[in-house]
Amino acid sequence: MSKLSPIESEFATTEEAETHDAWFRAKVQAALDSKEPCIPHDEAMAFIKRKMEAKRAARQLDE
Repeated sequence: MSKLSPIESEFATTEEAETHDAWFRAKVQAALDSKEPCIPHDEAMAFIKRKMEAKRAARQLDE
């Protein structure tokens, strides 16, 4: 286990980096293997836009 420079990596050690890489690859593979229907890009972007607008509106009420 070697230490990594914070300039070169967000992880402190190679072991942490390898663990994160394995986790990330597993998540990506699970998404690729998923049988759930795909969401069209426009629909996904509209959903995110509604969420962001709702957050902004809630923040304005708090002010």
